[in-house]
Amino acid sequence: MILTQKSLALAARELAARDEILAGIHAYHGDPPLWRRAAGFTTLAHIILEQQVSLKSAKAMLVRLEAKIQPFTPERFLELGDAYLRSLGVTRQKSAYLLHLANSIVSGELSFTKLARLSDEEARVVLTRIKGIGSWSADVYLLMAMRRADIWPAGDLALAVAMKELRGLAHRPGPDELERLAEQWRPHRAVAARMLWQYYLATKRATKGTKST
Repeated sequence: MILTQKSLALAARELAARDEILAGIHAYHGDPPLWRRAAGFTTLAHIILEQQVSLKSAKAMLVRLEAKIQPFTPERFLELGDAYLRSLGVTRQKSAYLLHLANSIVSGELSFTKLARLSDEEARVVLTRIKGIGSWSADVYLLMAMRRADIWPAGDLALAVAMKELRGLAHRPGPDELERLAEQWRPHRAVAARMLWQYYLATKRATKGTKST
């Protein structure tokens, strides 16, 4: 199922009706936003840039690349090459990942049209075959760009932090434990993820505001 604003709201209310933690988030914050990104090369490149850095710094790098690389296409990335990407501040590893992604698209190994027709698991397999796209990156793409309803990015740090706080856990859960904890939310795990992100971001803003006063 592809999430829409309507189906997201309905699923959030269903989850809130059967889960105490999500009920608290929904009562305080309301329906979660339908965070989404356009399907295609730019979004996958952005997700690669987000790996192991803050969202803010990844966004700043994306803006820099978009300003310097016109048109922002896989073909143009391959024309400019590694040295140019490195000159813009892209790390050696991420430059290699971006160029591998670009080559996968140009060669036809990755087709976004075909990807859209695949099941969640099939799409994840196709994406993770590309060097630089692991489980977290594939899941974020499926959740944000393809708006699949039951994707759960178990490797996401914000989800782990939110679950630790909300469940009063002694430690931050790892991917396997997060996967197990989210089983109860099938087939709406992507909605539960949005609700937990909603909580995490609100808590982060509140903490920031407290520190600045």
